[in-house]
Amino acid sequence: MDYASTLRHLFGLQKFGIKFGLNSTENLLRALGNPHLGRRYIHVAGTNGKGSVCTFLNQILIEGGYKVGFYSSPHLVTFRERFRVNNEYITEEEVVHYTEKIMSILNPKEPPTFFEFTTAMALDYFKDKGTHIDILEVGMGGRLDATNVVVPTVSVITNVSLEHKEYLGDTIEKIAFEKAGIIKEGVPLVAGVEKGPARDVILRVATERSAPCYLLGRDLWVRRGKGGYSFKGLGISFRGLQSGLKGNYQGRNMALALAAVGLLKKAGYEIKEEHVIKGVKNAFWPGRFHMISDSSRILLDGAHNPNAMKALKKALEEVLYERLIVVIGIMADKEKRKILREILPLAHLTIFTRPAYYRAEDPHVLMMEAKEYVKNHLLIGDLRSAIDEAKRRAEKDDLILITGSLFTVGEALSILDPHTYRPDPIR
Repeated sequence: MDYASTLRHLFGLQKFGIKFGLNSTENLLRALGNPHLGRRYIHVAGTNGKGSVCTFLNQILIEGGYKVGFYSSPHLVTFRERFRVNNEYITEEEVVHYTEKIMSILNPKEPPTFFEFTTAMALDYFKDKGTHIDILEVGMGGRLDATNVVVPTVSVITNVSLEHKEYLGDTIEKIAFEKAGIIKEGVPLVAGVEKGPARDVILRVATERSAPCYLLGRDLWVRRGKGGYSFKGLGISFRGLQSGLKGNYQGRNMALALAAVGLLKKAGYEIKEEHVIKGVKNAFWPGRFHMISDSSRILLDGAHNPNAMKALKKALEEVLYERLIVVIGIMADKEKRKILREILPLAHLTIFTRPAYYRAEDPHVLMMEAKEYVKNHLLIGDLRSAIDEAKRRAEKDDLILITGSLFTVGEALSILDPHTYRPDPIR
């Protein structure tokens, strides 16, 4: 197969939907010779901030001289983003190789889902690359997520809010229990859940599994001042840290990453102060409070649930602009009204649109959901045309915000900067 046909095969696995349980992934890995056993991992779950925590950790470890695998999802522009070693994406040829390898050993009576297949691919790829440690971002939930086949050195749970209720449960307690499923016997945990029933569930599971638990606000602290971020916890402290990831909500994600670094140091990793300072400063995660400068000021943020949009709204308080033009596209299965309610009252003009993705909501439906909050608005179904119209209407001191989904932001990046963000031959 060539790369394009390989992608068509992989994306075709989405017809098997979302399947919770570890048996299929474990069977795939067993047929591959269990490439995940005897290796080092950091496992990161949570509703929001997973990718940012992983990004901070990834860059700090790279600055420390380690060879680091990083498995994340979803991708913004190219499938290859999901698998990286020291920030280099897997090559097209390697995607073909590992796809054919797994296809040759899988049981046709037990067809894997897309995520099960790609998780097995990542673990085999990192083993072949000889990485020193791999960072795995949970796809959904935790307990029955395909990534939960590993025993990590450190586990992280960023936060818990209502999401994917049809899969994870309809209460905070049920969702917290699913995310707490990544907690392993005796493996230390860092958690950003500061209070409430979710915290209680996580503490209970950690106690049952004899997993030391370090909580933001109890065992580790972060504060932002004029000179940068200050952090204290797990025997390390920093002042004046400059973050490469922008947005005031990143302080929490940085704190969780630094706490995990403290635990890695206890486990024998040699990570010096200079590695942390450089790693935090050089961290970059596209599509998250990502400012693009051209003839118009354009800010991209993949906020795709109410809490993420609330954090984005707060971060906008530190951005100077005259008028805000919001270009928004949201997936149909999200809490659309709550997302829209957070951001649209700030907008001088809202352009409802959609990315070219089958799960994207009809812009007219978004407009109807937002009629209580929206002022001036347009419906432009094509994202490229929506961005062009926003740029046409924006004046010198205005800000264009493109948001609502990582799929919206990913397509916008390929439109605004096609040289850097080159899409795959199929999407």
